[in-house]
Amino acid sequence: MSQTSFSHGRRDRSWKRVCLMLLLAASRMAAAQELTFRPDDRILVLAPHPDDEVIGCGGVIQKALAQKLPVRVVFFTYGDNNEWSFAVYRKHPVFEPTAVRAMGQIRHDEAVRADQILGLNSNQLVFLGYPDFGTLKIWNQHWGKSPALESMLTRVSEVHYANAFRPGAPYKGEEIIRDLTTILRDFRPTKIFLPHSGDYNHDHRALHLFTRVALWNIEKEMQPAVFPYLVHFPQWPQPRGYKPAGLLTPPLLYKTSAAWTSSSLTPAETATKHAAIQTHKTQYNYAANYLLSFVRANELFGDFPAVTLTNMTALEDLGNVTTEQLTDEERSRFVGVEQRSARIVGTNLVLEIELSRPLAETVIASLYAFGYRQDTPFEKMPKLQIRVHLLDHHVLDQRTPLPADTVSVERNRKKIIVRIPLELLGRPERILTSAQTYLGEVPLDSVAWRILEL
Repeated sequence: MSQTSFSHGRRDRSWKRVCLMLLLAASRMAAAQELTFRPDDRILVLAPHPDDEVIGCGGVIQKALAQKLPVRVVFFTYGDNNEWSFAVYRKHPVFEPTAVRAMGQIRHDEAVRADQILGLNSNQLVFLGYPDFGTLKIWNQHWGKSPALESMLTRVSEVHYANAFRPGAPYKGEEIIRDLTTILRDFRPTKIFLPHSGDYNHDHRALHLFTRVALWNIEKEMQPAVFPYLVHFPQWPQPRGYKPAGLLTPPLLYKTSAAWTSSSLTPAETATKHAAIQTHKTQYNYAANYLLSFVRANELFGDFPAVTLTNMTALEDLGNVTTEQLTDEERSRFVGVEQRSARIVGTNLVLEIELSRPLAETVIASLYAFGYRQDTPFEKMPKLQIRVHLLDHHVLDQRTPLPADTVSVERNRKKIIVRIPLELLGRPERILTSAQTYLGEVPLDSVAWRILEL
């Protein structure tokens, strides 16, 4: 065989392998519905940080603009708490509050430039300015009479950016709901792209939860379709790196529990998304290989269905994933949530989790249950956290301790069963629930927030 014919044969075999890989990936995505737009669609993209709009929805934004649909992008935070990316960008650590705030403005400007590449102008971008890496703490603990959160690095407790949507807004849950509600009523979206409730990043989870509540509050006015996108999940996506011809597929843990929608990208849309991601320099210089993992031939959106509670087990999550950030010692003491269920028994909500190993002295399991009623402001509804230790448990409503006997807790070797009176949850119509394990204050495992309907 001549060198030329060998080269052609090798290219042919390589191309066949590529085609086979794409066919296999396509078969795995066969159950995912293809995203389409209507002529009257109005597209709202909610991004926890500058760069998430490109990572999760860079292709969707391009497609919507090409069809001349109204598009608005709302940023939850300025991304000013990622000190490690800033250390790479600035060549030294950034911890001074004024320097951290300045880095938030840099990320704002990166977003403006990146989204111009996608085809957006600055008038289509909204920056809320809530605290990066603090919004889930607001969700858990800062509502109503509770004080506003003080941000860890910026050392402020209100929106401090002059070009934000509402400068001076306190870092409180009802203020976030107020801003999201204003934007929803003003823009009236028909499709909302937002972070996934199973995302492992706290700000991503929080933005999903705040948006759900805001939508429930005005569900008689509008019921837009919701498309959650996933960004942070252990050992996902695979393979890492720049694979523009590859397909993004769901992580195994969520593959069948969520209904998935895929949006195919053309090579030109993928190239534009690639260029936009590179414009987020503070993040690209820090984690290029990870960010490029989302430059694929499709974008992926998956939503968990709400679960209607009965007297039978109604909710289940199987398996767990060890987070990549744990040390070897923490991994050796890892306790994960293997299975979760919820049911109504009489006048009680019963939450049950099965763990991968028994609780140790330093390991805590927390179960969360937040009640929702249409006729009661959400800031006034109970927000319970039950912290289960090896020998005892504590009950909190936001930051307020409640008597331990307000809930019933049973422990078996690897199982925890918690019974919560519905009256204690404010006689809810819906319940938002999650569970997490900790080693001291280090998060070990968590399960996605789910919606329970009564």
